[in-house]
Amino acid sequence: MISAFPVFLRRRHRQCPESAKGAAGYWRFNINWKRLRQFSFALMFIPSVLAAGPFDGLYIQAANSECGLVGVDGGALEIRDGIFYGVEVQCRMTEPVNVNNMDAILYTMQCSGEGQTWFERAMLMKPAQGDGLIMVWDGYAFVYDACTPIGEE
Repeated sequence: MISAFPVFLRRRHRQCPESAKGAAGYWRFNINWKRLRQFSFALMFIPSVLAAGPFDGLYIQAANSECGLVGVDGGALEIRDGIFYGVEVQCRMTEPVNVNNMDAILYTMQCSGEGQTWFERAMLMKPAQGDGLIMVWDGYAFVYDACTPIGEE
């Protein structure tokens, strides 16, 4: 029997009991607890795998920026697990929308910093050449180079 339900939750059609005469039948669910535990255990690892986005990494703001410093003037910007870490600001990147005919994603940024919270829209894309990031905010476009890992400079 092929079922649309996961393997730990199978349904089985049974004959109507005497108390349900006239009904076409009823469904009874059998739960395989061992498989349910295995399935639940596997689900625990999905968020960490899915959280890594296409733009995760460290990006320098200027040629003389320090990749080891994140979130300060003269340091690097970081995108990790769906959060953008800028200069004294953090933005949760939510509601991703693929941009038609472009290798870009439009995000709603839920930002907080310096005692304030606000929402903005930002489009992120990889540059045509090299590693880095292009970030477009309302009226502004920024091009960031990727930080070179230590030892590859």
